[in-house]
Amino acid sequence: MADYKTSWREKLGYGVGAVGLDLSYGLFYSYLSYYLSSVLGLKEGFLLLLTPLARIWDGINDPIMGAIVDSTKTRMGKYRPWIIIGALSNAVVLFFLFTSFGMSGSGLYIYIAVMYILWGMTNTMADIPYWSMVPSFTNDPKDRNLVATIARTFSGIGQGLITILTPRILPLLSAGMITDKGYSAVGFSRWAGICGIFLVLFSTVCVLSTKERRVIYNNDKFSFKKMFKVIAENDQLIIFMIFAMISNAGWYLTSGTAVYYFTDVLEESTAQSLFSMIGAVGSALGLLVIPLLEKKLSNRAIYQISLCTAILGYVLMYIFGPLLKITLALDFSYILASIGIGSMFVAQTIFLADIVDYGEYKTGKRNESITFSMKGFLQKMAYTLQTVFLFGGLGIMNYNEQITQGSVNNATKNAIGIICFAIPPILMLISLGVFSFKFKIHGELRKEVHDYISAKRDGK
Repeated sequence: MADYKTSWREKLGYGVGAVGLDLSYGLFYSYLSYYLSSVLGLKEGFLLLLTPLARIWDGINDPIMGAIVDSTKTRMGKYRPWIIIGALSNAVVLFFLFTSFGMSGSGLYIYIAVMYILWGMTNTMADIPYWSMVPSFTNDPKDRNLVATIARTFSGIGQGLITILTPRILPLLSAGMITDKGYSAVGFSRWAGICGIFLVLFSTVCVLSTKERRVIYNNDKFSFKKMFKVIAENDQLIIFMIFAMISNAGWYLTSGTAVYYFTDVLEESTAQSLFSMIGAVGSALGLLVIPLLEKKLSNRAIYQISLCTAILGYVLMYIFGPLLKITLALDFSYILASIGIGSMFVAQTIFLADIVDYGEYKTGKRNESITFSMKGFLQKMAYTLQTVFLFGGLGIMNYNEQITQGSVNNATKNAIGIICFAIPPILMLISLGVFSFKFKIHGELRKEVHDYISAKRDGK
């Protein structure tokens, strides 16, 4: 079978789906922590306990969902039905997660715990089939890179919309119930409902615009033994999980802690909009890195450059932010960091598609959705690391008590600055070391894997 390519209509339609998914994803990862701790007043200890418990369940649920997708066979294909089902379910749960219905006490804690876990399950239902589609679109390496780049571009747009618009829209949706910092439970509830509607609309566009080609169905019954075997036999999947989780945790620390920095440290919540807008510009520039540089450099070299760029940007942000308190310089340093982060995420998506091929090359069997389920799981694990650093630090500083009293002391403000800007580059440096020394799907091995897959599809 010759290499086949996708049309621009299909590429753009596929990308639109990422906007919807990341409206929910961005609201969850960037604002849920603040909503739970500062708006609802939940204790840091509860959130520190809830997150790892949810990850234990995700470790069971995500691979099961991947196996279900792998064995799904309908007229629409095996991926697209689950994108619609997952988007509808996740939109409903997103609204309920950010709507407390006036509850308090132990009832509120139980309700949030249930909704938190359900959000992860319904997000998985849409996220796994969405990203698993990448290898089915095309087997041409350059076209696959372009599909992944466009998807990550639109994904960045979705997250950018959340971080740019939320500080501006929440006060408008609060209907006279604004807190002294501009945010309210009512505003969050209405904003989550709006995001849920667009999640469903954009996912529908994605499903109607795309086509699954040469899909390989896996009719094997799911078992944990098989799941662990798939993971254990694909050594590069394990390496990917480690370096991607560590670097992603660094970025999540900034995206999740920025609202604390601008609201509690600078006491200018709307200033986060400019910060996020500048970051979105950097991400857009970063997404252009791979198409421009792949003509001369390997994906491996591009990824290393991406991480180094992000690290340098973070170092400058910490200097101009918490240390020198020059907000404008902090904002523009974020461009540099975001260029690295944007290209980093694109490269990770490309690597995961290569890892699916590598697994088939090594074992003779293709396990797309189980492999791609690890992407969602590693993101949730990265969020868990973020939670440990963020709520562990806030708990040590007695943040919740200070919010109740109406002010945050200088020591806590300094801790927020360190968590937001100083810890991320350290995590990314560690990630760079793991990737550089342990990830081997590049050069001759990558070409050998591609040639094997192409020959196998041709029946040779």
